[in-house]
Amino acid sequence: MNSILEEEKRRLKRLDICYDILKYAKNELYLRMRFLDVALNSLAPVPEPSVSGVAVDGRRLLFLPEALVAMYKESRVTVNRAVLHMLFHCLFAHIWSREEREELCWQIACDVTVEHILDTLYQPCVHRPQSPYRRQVYAGFKGKTQVFTAERLYRELVEMEPEALARMAREFVVDDHRVWEWGQESRIKQQMQNRWQDIRERMETEMETFSKEAGESSRSLLEQVQVKNRKRYDYREFLRKFSVLKEEIKVDPDSFDYIFYHYGMSLYGNMPLMEPLETRETEKVEDFVIVLDTSMSCKGELIRKFLEETYSLLSEGESFFRKVNIRILQCDERIQSDVKIEDRRQLKDYMEHLEIKGLGGTDFRPAFAYVEELIKKGAFQKLRGLLYFTDGYGIFPARMPAYDTAFVFLREDYRDVDVPPWAIKLILDEESFS
Repeated sequence: MNSILEEEKRRLKRLDICYDILKYAKNELYLRMRFLDVALNSLAPVPEPSVSGVAVDGRRLLFLPEALVAMYKESRVTVNRAVLHMLFHCLFAHIWSREEREELCWQIACDVTVEHILDTLYQPCVHRPQSPYRRQVYAGFKGKTQVFTAERLYRELVEMEPEALARMAREFVVDDHRVWEWGQESRIKQQMQNRWQDIRERMETEMETFSKEAGESSRSLLEQVQVKNRKRYDYREFLRKFSVLKEEIKVDPDSFDYIFYHYGMSLYGNMPLMEPLETRETEKVEDFVIVLDTSMSCKGELIRKFLEETYSLLSEGESFFRKVNIRILQCDERIQSDVKIEDRRQLKDYMEHLEIKGLGGTDFRPAFAYVEELIKKGAFQKLRGLLYFTDGYGIFPARMPAYDTAFVFLREDYRDVDVPPWAIKLILDEESFS
């Protein structure tokens, strides 16, 4: 009996030690990064014998007492990094965003993403010298993307060999991801996502407001938060902003009255009293300008990807009229190319023979001046909009044009850029096109 009581006392004492370890870790992180205030207090520490080490499920910070004590004995920095590592999984919604992605590659992508943020913080409470292997991994990814996100890294990892993935897992895995499957019931999942979105938005505001306190070392974290907080757009819905109302030859089922039709057929045998209208009014895109930034800073493969996705939408027929008047301009600091597109066939031919021209500096003004000249010459009946695909680094026109303008960035390669107040800033990711 005494031995059982002694064992229980030791267990309770070990738990008290674990709670103290986590409390000290949170305090130390808060003192160095006050913008983490709400996030640090949003996870309740709970002992869990089924996890290997530490884990997080969006509501609780789960730990195996023996493993947590061992981490603390290794170093306070190890515990601090583990707490922040798991916090970032929640902030960036890694727990709930796997969807149809392959599990191992997704989990490694999430771990590499948050460890990269930790390695760029340079705060004494979390700083640890990078191993040569880590530097090699980061350098490899930086050659392919400007902003590290789990979604972007995942697309690189699925192409890797199993041995390379196993090596990466040994280096970057910190917490037990098995608990990510816990509490994935849709209502609870949505509640947790909404909660962490609110925390993330508040955190972005605080980091931007108190930028000096956040410091240069937190720039990578702020970029990640900004990217995650960007509103996602449906590309099809966005293109409807540039649509016009026009009659199109197409049966309009909404105007068809089955009662009169049936009555006429019954009364006269083969003479319906009402036929459906053969035209209907629809809102689609007709006159439109697409400008491609072909400067050195805008990657050719991103230009091609944007055009491919735009072409796929035009080919569906629900967004565009069969006869269109689309001008595709290529421009760096001057107009390099102007191609008129009148139907899908011409657009497909343009795609198949696309040649990027320019690769000079970036100046947005020549494209707008050129479009103004086209309008004066009567090239458009009713130009509703101009879509400028760019990386954003250039000289914007000072005067607002007479048509809607949107500057389009791809999220995977996006850094925050201020556009003129009269323009729409649209940040898209792969899911926006799907």
